[in-house]
Amino acid sequence: MKRLLLTTTLTSLCLAPLAHAEVTRVGFATEPYPPFATLDASGDLHGWEVDITRAVCEAAELECEIVTTSWDGLIPALTGDKIDFIAASLSITDQRRETIAFSDKYYQTPAALAGAKGVALEATPEGLAGKALGVQSASIHQAYAQAHFPEATLRQYQTQDEANQDLFAGRLDATLADRLIVEQFLASDEGQLCCEMKGNVAQDPETLGEGIGFGIRQEDDALRDRLNEGIAEVRANGTYDEITARYFDFDIYGEPDA
Repeated sequence: MKRLLLTTTLTSLCLAPLAHAEVTRVGFATEPYPPFATLDASGDLHGWEVDITRAVCEAAELECEIVTTSWDGLIPALTGDKIDFIAASLSITDQRRETIAFSDKYYQTPAALAGAKGVALEATPEGLAGKALGVQSASIHQAYAQAHFPEATLRQYQTQDEANQDLFAGRLDATLADRLIVEQFLASDEGQLCCEMKGNVAQDPETLGEGIGFGIRQEDDALRDRLNEGIAEVRANGTYDEITARYFDFDIYGEPDA
């Protein structure tokens, strides 16, 4: 099996390269986002999203090379021609479409709220009024909180792990994130001690988006088409389900596209 080898700033990911093919640079965030993409002790990048991207690149006959940068630097890196597409759980939203384009979605999960055990807290504007709510900076969850929880005290963090640590330490009343990430925290030793699921928030495509897609420059129609073909192929030939079964016990793709 081919594996990803990550150096400090750049790792080559060679997947069924075409003869004389140009390298396609794929942007991942340096911040850990398990089980989607995480660096191990050896500096190798692993996770569901890494494996899916690898499979899509192979199906699309792209020679892909990983470039890592901070989460909030990904879109500037794309528009600045430092990378060719983003593969970092980037939600498809109208706001982001003003700057970049997207492939078809390749997964979709709801947003959920976690809070202290035994404390009554609802994932509603009234339930969070006056509460300290932690979100990852520049994320769809920050946008959702700003739009739907205006009376909460919003605290922004560079990573979701930092928000989780403040929740554990009692410096937050709640944190809002992807449900999978919330569940993973709650299953950890710290999460089991302190916190519990408070429920999914109401769906809002305007802020939470239409699923997760690869971010592409607006003018790069050819790359978008190839990535869409790659997504369709791995979905159709069973590769997507095979990879997903290694990480999840349910269909992460979400509702079928209309």
